[in-house]
Amino acid sequence: MARDVSDANLIGARSELVEWFASGAKPRQDWRLGTEHEKVPFYRADASPVPYEGERGIRALLDGMGRLSGWEPILENGKPIGLADDAGGGAISLEPGGQYELSGAPLRDLHETAAETNAHLADAKRVGGELGIGFLTLGMSPLWTRAQTPVMPKARYRIMTDYMPKVGTRGLDMMYRTSTVQVNLDYGSEADMVKKLRVSLALQPIATAIFANSPFTDGKPNGFLSGRSHIWLDTDNNRSGMMPGAFEDGFGFEQYVDWALDVPMYFVKRDSTYHDVTGASFRDLLEGKLPQMPGERATRSDWANHVSTLFPEVRLKRYLEMRGADVGPPEHITALSAFWVGLLYDETALDGAWELVKAWTAEERQAVRDAVPALALNATVAGRPVREVAAEAVALAKAGLARRALRDARGQDETVHLAYVEEIVGSGVTVAERLLERFHGEWGGSVRPVFSECVF
Repeated sequence: MARDVSDANLIGARSELVEWFASGAKPRQDWRLGTEHEKVPFYRADASPVPYEGERGIRALLDGMGRLSGWEPILENGKPIGLADDAGGGAISLEPGGQYELSGAPLRDLHETAAETNAHLADAKRVGGELGIGFLTLGMSPLWTRAQTPVMPKARYRIMTDYMPKVGTRGLDMMYRTSTVQVNLDYGSEADMVKKLRVSLALQPIATAIFANSPFTDGKPNGFLSGRSHIWLDTDNNRSGMMPGAFEDGFGFEQYVDWALDVPMYFVKRDSTYHDVTGASFRDLLEGKLPQMPGERATRSDWANHVSTLFPEVRLKRYLEMRGADVGPPEHITALSAFWVGLLYDETALDGAWELVKAWTAEERQAVRDAVPALALNATVAGRPVREVAAEAVALAKAGLARRALRDARGQDETVHLAYVEEIVGSGVTVAERLLERFHGEWGGSVRPVFSECVF
């Protein structure tokens, strides 16, 4: 999650909120992809968590990365909470428990994405190495309790921390102990957005299954292959989930706006102050009737920040965010982007993906979403094995990438970045299942080996 938006222009009408989404549409030649990934830092000496303060803490890590990269610090109350590459569009930010996130720049192709990820990781390992810090390639913190997990000094996270237990049982675990990878993709029009949103919502559980990589919590197996994904089932169901309304006739920007307006707010930011308005309605802010801030009117930045606190499986901003996957090693990160780029940026692949999912009912989509955290590729959807559906989706994505025909310096097209996914789907065995096999075998029932073997 990068910086909160600052745009003090007042919003005069609901139609401006619709136009805010519509203004995100871009011609195909301007479509880009932006890959984001989080990673849990730890001290290599004893596998302990890394606090914010201290000469070897997260703040020192940010300072070192800033010196190395030249990126500008993002400050809150005088403390660095991230870095921004104002020239290229990328950013580094902190999640609530210290998860260290790269929000990648908008890039042309997957080759550039892989290079960006590798360059960032090389810098993180260089600076982290000087501080004795490593980074886990797992979708969930595997050892420390929530009480042992550090807390980052960001006001919005304090507000969310107080609110989450009121709306679900797992929100704090989501905030403090999970790590994800996502790709952000463009749309060309409202109709294109709707088609991509429906396809990616339906197939998001398939991606969750393929990339399952969070089987440990509190030093033992948590009963799931994607513990991170299971947590989202009871985090805050007012703002998360499969969005069945997206499949209803007539769905578009207006309907998404209406859904977003009815999701309770977290905060309103004025200057550097975050005002806790949890549970309040954005409709009241639009009308200047917000009880916590009487007379205050909504700005464009209020809307952008509110939209960033919605957590459906696929989130609409002025682009689409694919939110269903656990993080993993570098090839895992680029493969997640490759899967979605191949499906959504080629019209033939997108048509084929819609044919694959269009007959699924809302109940079937929800059933597979509920099943994949535990079963991954062994789940079923609409009477079919998820592994079989995944194989078809991967084949469509591969063909889509081949038709894009974007080659690197060695002449390879983007399909090379799908090899990681093809191996998982071909074998039917996820990374999580391989880790569990080692836990019960050579690791002797300990998760400690992940701190040397599941590391960037």
